[in-house]
Amino acid sequence: MDALLFAPVAVAIALTPGPNNFCGLNNGIRAGVGTALVATLGRVAAFAIFLTISAVGLGAMLLASETAFTIVKWVGACYLFWLGWRAWRSREFSGLEVMEGGDVKASGARVPVKALITQEFLLGITNPKAIILFAAVFPQFIDPAQPAVRQFVVLGAVYLAAEFVSTAVYAAGGRQIRRFIRTSRGVVRLNKATGGFFMGAGGLLLTANR
Repeated sequence: MDALLFAPVAVAIALTPGPNNFCGLNNGIRAGVGTALVATLGRVAAFAIFLTISAVGLGAMLLASETAFTIVKWVGACYLFWLGWRAWRSREFSGLEVMEGGDVKASGARVPVKALITQEFLLGITNPKAIILFAAVFPQFIDPAQPAVRQFVVLGAVYLAAEFVSTAVYAAGGRQIRRFIRTSRGVVRLNKATGGFFMGAGGLLLTANR
């Protein structure tokens, strides 16, 4: 096992566009990079569960079970559709405040961090692609001559750290996007774009195969 060799691979995988990374982008727009990083604790907790499952060999069993994989896939897709529909119809501007005349500025209201953490967790735990990642990719970096559990712990820690790097990148991008949101119409468009992405991600999730 070479954790240093795995690190760039982990970052590359973590940076792959997906529901959690888009959530980090959206959190960066509305709440800032710091809050987005705190919210990533939910994602990391979900992935830590998958890592534990893979370490004890249950990940392969989940991949082999068509029923279990399908259930997780549909639950995840339904959650993404719900998030998307709620965002699409939303007229709430969390983290943003519409001023007189339709201009937009940062709101002084505190963003509900607990809710963001929960959302990140639910997005992570209902994504069957995470099962594929930890059950199929991780074993390729395991040295059979060394204790497997210790290697899973080290590789898992490296990957979970990579998720924070990914969030920082996407959230920072979100803060740049926020600079262009200056009117209430822009906020509505942001909500619709967010909703469209989540619903689209839900549709793509339904096409996922083991």
